[in-house]
Formats: sequence, structure tokens, C-alpha cells
Amino acid sequence: MDISADQPIFVISVAAELADMHPQTLRQYDRLGIVSPSRAPGKSRRYSQRDVNVLREVQRLSHEGVSLEGIKRILELENQVAALQSKVSELTEELGRRRPLDQRIFAAGAAGDVVSLARGQRPRARSQAVVIWRPRALGT
Repeated sequence: MDISADQPIFVISVAAELADMHPQTLRQYDRLGIVSPSRAPGKSRRYSQRDVNVLREVQRLSHEGVSLEGIKRILELENQVAALQSKVSELTEELGRRRPLDQRIFAAGAAGDVVSLARGQRPRARSQAVVIWRPRALGT
């Protein structure tokens, strides 16, 4: 049975021990919004392995002299970067499925709008100019 890194399985005492922190510190981080664990039906905190990893990172940054506000901002930016990287991967995959890699065809309208055309598709209006783009190999 595989357990997801996001599955909330650790009670606060276990998470604190795994992160080498006091449980009160974890409560403080939760109040500040630095690490927000899931809640069990009885409102007790449940931490995932990912939460414990973040707590370890918070501890490392704290020992390096970064303030709690700085740590919170760093974590927010790291989450934003991860989300953007995921979106770029998703869009790259979609682009690869939609167009052949050897050739891309675009039509440009009189108003400056650019439309991607499928292979064999003609521009809709006579005022559109067709551009064929063929990528060159790197280093040529």
C-alpha cells in the first residue's frame, strides 16, 4: 500500500518529533500560516510527510537567520514557482500534441491578431498573411 506524501497521517506530537521541533512551535506556525496541516473530524491537526518536509525547511531557514515573515514569503514563492513549472509542462505537452514539431503555420490578420493554423488549413480572410515557421536545429 502506497501512502501519498500529501496524506495527513501524523498527529502533532509525531510531526514535531520528525521535524525536531516542539509541538507548540508547530501550533505557532499554523497560526501564522507558515504550515497549515489538515484537520481531523475532532479538529486535531494532522500533518503529511510534505508538511514535515516543509517544517524541516522552515527550521533550516530559521537557523540561517531568516525571519518568519521571510520564511513565509519564501515558501509562497516556492509554491508559486512549482505551480508555474507544472503549468509550463502541461502547456508544452499540449503544444506537442497539437502541432508537429517540424513545422508551425500562423496567419496574421490586418488588426495584428495571430492565429495558429493546422496543417492544410487555409486562412479565413484574404486579409490574413500566412507565415510558416520551421525551427532550425541548435547550433546551425
